[in-house]
Amino acid sequence: MHIRDILARDTTTFSFEFFPPKTDAGWDALFATIREFESLAPSFVSVTYGAGGSTRDRTHDLVVRLKRETRLDPTPHLTCVAHNADDIEAVLRRYAEAGVSNILALRGDVPQQLAGHDRSGDAFRYASDLVRFIRRFNERNLHPDRRGFGIGVAGFPEGHAETPNQLVQTEHLKAKVDEGADYICTQMFFDNAMYYDFCERCSLAGITIPIVAGIMPITSMAGLRRMAELAAGTRFPARLLRAVQRCQDDPEGVARVGIHWATEQCLDLLDHGVRGIHFYTLNRSDATAQIYSTLGAKDSSVLRGRP
Repeated sequence: MHIRDILARDTTTFSFEFFPPKTDAGWDALFATIREFESLAPSFVSVTYGAGGSTRDRTHDLVVRLKRETRLDPTPHLTCVAHNADDIEAVLRRYAEAGVSNILALRGDVPQQLAGHDRSGDAFRYASDLVRFIRRFNERNLHPDRRGFGIGVAGFPEGHAETPNQLVQTEHLKAKVDEGADYICTQMFFDNAMYYDFCERCSLAGITIPIVAGIMPITSMAGLRRMAELAAGTRFPARLLRAVQRCQDDPEGVARVGIHWATEQCLDLLDHGVRGIHFYTLNRSDATAQIYSTLGAKDSSVLRGRP
């Protein structure tokens, strides 16, 4: 379903993010939990390119399989690093033929196996270039849906490590929106005040498309450290760190703290009329299912129609 239709249907969208496993065993394990994700009835799901863009082929395979074998509505990430126009065209045609309705357009990071890659030769330097290309693909009516792909882009409430100047960062986001983006999905954050301030800055810049809030529950100390490494600049409030440190030798205690914190974030976001919540699941349904239960629902169909 096109993202515009999803946004028209759901007062609040709820969505999940998966990553394509690197091994066959991991692939089997993911699909063993897919039914649990399906039972939560999300508005849509997204599929990453994997760490450093290292699992591109598996991303395509996972998206197509989700479309064909489940009731989930997959939105693949598509990055422009180390791609030429023919590469992107081929990916878009494959997704269009499979009936995939939406794309999350990202600049992306240089794949690990291409460390040192010179980006000056890439066809698309910025995510806005990729958004423009997808829009022109849509205009050529190469997708079964006459509107073509719905397009999502990334937003960074706490800033981007490569663009510390937030005025310039907002200009970059505005460029993506002006090229044809339909919605923004934010990087994870743990302080809702940062999200609300980000939304206000977007409004001041004339950005009016829906902004979906990215939430990642902390479930382990290792996960906390990994988040800090992968999302440089992420702010962990002192109150959260204090709670985690109190039970750092108790793995179950750390998970309870992380899930409780994420649940409180979601409740506050809902109370403030957030347009959508996107869960970074790490391919595990347990934390998300616990949050849904605490919010008072077994699946998102109860939550997403909340006035």
